[in-house]
Amino acid sequence: MEALKETSGVQTGAGVRARARTPFTKIRKGWRLYALIALPLIYIIIFKYVPMYGAQIAFKNFIVTKGIWDSEWVGFKHFDRFFHSYEFWRLMSNTILLSVYSLVAGFPFPIILALSLNYVKNQLFKKSVQMITYAPHFISVVVMVGIILELLEPRNGIVNNVLKLIGLNPINFMGVPEYFKSIYVWSGIWQSVGFGCIIYLAALASIDPALHEAAVVDGANKLQRMWHIDLPGIMPIAIIMLIMNTGHMLDVGFEKVLLMQNPLNIRTSEVIDTYVYKVGLTSQALNYSYPTAIGLFKSVINLILLIMVNKIAQKTKQASLW
Repeated sequence: MEALKETSGVQTGAGVRARARTPFTKIRKGWRLYALIALPLIYIIIFKYVPMYGAQIAFKNFIVTKGIWDSEWVGFKHFDRFFHSYEFWRLMSNTILLSVYSLVAGFPFPIILALSLNYVKNQLFKKSVQMITYAPHFISVVVMVGIILELLEPRNGIVNNVLKLIGLNPINFMGVPEYFKSIYVWSGIWQSVGFGCIIYLAALASIDPALHEAAVVDGANKLQRMWHIDLPGIMPIAIIMLIMNTGHMLDVGFEKVLLMQNPLNIRTSEVIDTYVYKVGLTSQALNYSYPTAIGLFKSVINLILLIMVNKIAQKTKQASLW
């Protein structure tokens, strides 16, 4: 009997613990954490997943009065139209060149700035540089483009006034198609370099100070410490940022490109996003299916690039997203 009582007591205790471990009990205990994550989760569901329902119009001849379900299914007709259009290669080349230019030119600068600020001892100078480099990030795209246009204005712009002072003729920078990519990329670096280095400064702060102390004892200078301690320490973060930037290869900043466009530089400034906007919303003959197909094609290419670069990072034993 005593053995039976002990056995039943163990079973009763196990049942209580099992009930205590039910999902509802866990949620009730940590409801604050679930409430905290609820808002971003709801945002993602509403604005990221629900709109996927409308992506099917890329495969239909969408008519507003018929709705999505009742519109005629046309398969890959709109994709084929885009692939065989005379705009396809121009849009792809402009988008890819602008993205690669931005990635290659802009990726190292936040790292260089973070490494430089990490060794600055004068706190007043360090905070001043941080404030000056962070500030452009908080300027809206419209205001930033206005500043760029004023600086490069052919008659009274500061840049052309300097050219006049040294005896050179003024240049209509925004009217020369070959200058568009450089103006777009370097103005973007100016605006984002300070804010981008925050992540790398946080990564540098997590490096064990004992490594630097040992390197100083061994006679290493600052450049050697940067190369052998700091860069390996922030490399996982840099790889993750590179993978994420590659996943947005065909997203080049719709608003800024559109605001900087004009009839003179349209040959090199027209990208996929601006073309989709013009075809889908500003064209007299509204056609929602065609621009949706182009946008879906762009998203698929971005996803493929993201998976490929992440796979390469895994094969080379580097940090990866998954």
